[in-house]
Amino acid sequence: MIDDRLYIDPELVQFYDLENEGGDDVDFILQFAGDARSVLDLGCGTGALTAMLAPGRTATGADPALAMLDVARKRPGGDQVEWVEGDARKLRLGKSFDLVILTGHAFQVFLTAEEQQAALNTIAAHLAPGGRFIFDTRNPLAKAWLGWGPGYSQRSVEHPVYGAVEAWNDAVQDEATGIVTYDTFYRVPANGRLFHAQSRIAFPAQEPLAAMIATAGLVVDRWLGSWQGAEFTQASREIIPIGRKG
Repeated sequence: MIDDRLYIDPELVQFYDLENEGGDDVDFILQFAGDARSVLDLGCGTGALTAMLAPGRTATGADPALAMLDVARKRPGGDQVEWVEGDARKLRLGKSFDLVILTGHAFQVFLTAEEQQAALNTIAAHLAPGGRFIFDTRNPLAKAWLGWGPGYSQRSVEHPVYGAVEAWNDAVQDEATGIVTYDTFYRVPANGRLFHAQSRIAFPAQEPLAAMIATAGLVVDRWLGSWQGAEFTQASREIIPIGRKG
């Protein structure tokens, strides 16, 4: 079970959609889904993308965080989705899908190679013949965490109740493991209330990731380096494999 307060505590979850409105990744996935008749969104979070994918197809959103699923169920279009409390490392629904996605860098919450392999095995276990998968993870060579310090990440988030909320992050990498620990802060200026969560994420490199994907019995047809469709290079900020079951 993921125990990150950013996802399991309603006090923190209330800020999630305010900072994750979607962008090129959502646009890409909506087009990529094409004529897929069924989709499984692993790590669906508050379900915004899942609900967008639901019209005209069978959609299932799975997430281990009940606080996120509570938001998902109440959102417009949420009644068209089957929401499942489940961990992508061990979820087995007993059915297959034309499309399996794991976006929003959710793959990075799996901190070890064993956990990452388990999540990839889950993708393979739910792919229908001819089905496709896509997920994303940040390229460690781009060192995104260097831009997550307070001096770079200060921003204002408009909250429907609190108004303009001050937000910032801080981050540090463990050089031995490659795991980045980052803190998220929200401060309400009107009363000084501070919300805080500490998270840990991994940054697997492309080469070992490719080996794990193959071990899961999956085949990558394309490696993208951005949600604008650029091919992956060592300088890319993203690692986005697109493929199918072998």
